[in-house]
Amino acid sequence: MKMAFVGKGGSGKTTLAALVARHLAAEDSAALLAVDADINQHLATALGISEDEAVLLPSLGDHLGQIKEYLRGDNPRISSAAAMVKTTPPGRGSRLLRVAEPNPIYDGLVRRVGGVRLAVTGPFATEDLGVACYHSKVGAVELLLNHLVDGPGEYVVVDMTAGADSFASGLFTRFDATFLVCEPTLRSVGVYRQYIGYAREFGVRVHVVGNKIDDASDVDFLREHVGGDLLTWVGRSSFVRAAERGAPRPIAELEPVNRAALNVIRAAVDGCAKDWDRYTAQAVEFHLRNAQAWGNARSGEDLAAQVDPDFVLGPQWLELAEHHR
Repeated sequence: MKMAFVGKGGSGKTTLAALVARHLAAEDSAALLAVDADINQHLATALGISEDEAVLLPSLGDHLGQIKEYLRGDNPRISSAAAMVKTTPPGRGSRLLRVAEPNPIYDGLVRRVGGVRLAVTGPFATEDLGVACYHSKVGAVELLLNHLVDGPGEYVVVDMTAGADSFASGLFTRFDATFLVCEPTLRSVGVYRQYIGYAREFGVRVHVVGNKIDDASDVDFLREHVGGDLLTWVGRSSFVRAAERGAPRPIAELEPVNRAALNVIRAAVDGCAKDWDRYTAQAVEFHLRNAQAWGNARSGEDLAAQVDPDFVLGPQWLELAEHHR
């Protein structure tokens, strides 16, 4: 299952994404991939390494050409890696990814951080300032998710950009469940209302996770404003505070009540039913939108031709590849 963590800046979405990733990795780290798709790039430090170590991690955004070349495979509908855009969907001949199966992208760009396999989008570089938007970086994440087939017991945890910025591309549709981290404040609830308004139009599952909860009045406030979308909540935590001060502890030491909240989140993800038809259809929809808006002009090609009309992403293609192997 693929899950996204979103919310207002400062709401604690990165902290919660890190807690869930560590919680899942403690059971089977090979079946988990965490991705930092927030241009502010704090997930690595939330997982327990220093900022000096975090800046040395290889970034997806800096290797976009290599990622495209690998994923393109021998798909005859894609003329070249350069013609691929962030929304290019897979088709027959494309290389597909598994969560746990090694491949050149993982070998070069995924590192183990705090017991978690982590890929990072990469921060803005000096040469990006004033001439690029962060979507040029997170496009690598969208491509990876478009080509990734996750199976039972496998998880992808993605820390998304703050607020509703993720709606600037189709990335927000690439998840089985989206967890919106919400503080008991009007500003945080405002982000929830903005996000939910967009998400429901596309059938995106959104669960609200309360954070920085002090008492029952905080829970009542969230229930009043988000209703049944409130899934669970996390209280203020000495475990988290210690990690933020540079003294991370084993995930087993997280307060039991907060550990229980992580189990609720996992159960919500496990309860989702896969819909590969819709997943593929939404990928195609946003690809055609982007092709018409800017992709065709930039590439000099009709990018609608990259769509394989008879292809639906799913485990059947992995089984077919294994059969031919």
